[in-house]
Amino acid sequence: MELHIYLAFVVATTIMIALPGPSVLLTVAHSISFGWKHGISTVAGATMGIAVQLIVAAIGLTSLLNVVAGAFEWLRWAGAAYLVYLGIKQWRSASKPLEFDTSAVSKKNVFVQGLITTIFNPKSLIFIAAFLPQFIDVARPPGLQFIFIVPTFLVITFTVTSVWALIAGNIRGFLQSQRAFQSVSRVAGGLMIIAGVGLALARRNN
Repeated sequence: MELHIYLAFVVATTIMIALPGPSVLLTVAHSISFGWKHGISTVAGATMGIAVQLIVAAIGLTSLLNVVAGAFEWLRWAGAAYLVYLGIKQWRSASKPLEFDTSAVSKKNVFVQGLITTIFNPKSLIFIAAFLPQFIDVARPPGLQFIFIVPTFLVITFTVTSVWALIAGNIRGFLQSQRAFQSVSRVAGGLMIIAGVGLALARRNN
């Protein structure tokens, strides 16, 4: 993997992971309810769930690339379009009431809930399958590229989501504000739309 592609992957992954999706919302909810330490435990569980999904996606994408290389380019276009769709959905969902339901959660099982919420979330797996192909060079062995991509994705996931946990644990009142979270969601949605369009344009220029 070339350095500029890897750096683009790091930047794009950081933006995508920072979006307030199910794992981030669960982390924020646990940090608000129980404190940032339990939020970090949730992050650890969610990161482990992401690891499983990354392995599944990497195996599937490698198999696809080995069998039908031409289909991989169509997958990248579809992935870019899907990211734009997610950004629009994220923007529109900002107007919905903000709910943090932790009624059935104990301090002891936040790790397990983070793991289960992530590993059995099909939307997360679809997102990964749409996102990763944007940075795969079909002319190079995919396995070697995933050696760099998977660990980097996991480190960024744990780091960025942990930041959410720390922030939520220390400014609980702010994040419980509907208006504040609406602003965060709309900015996040806008960034995802820009990222999707940017990736689509990059595909066109290649």
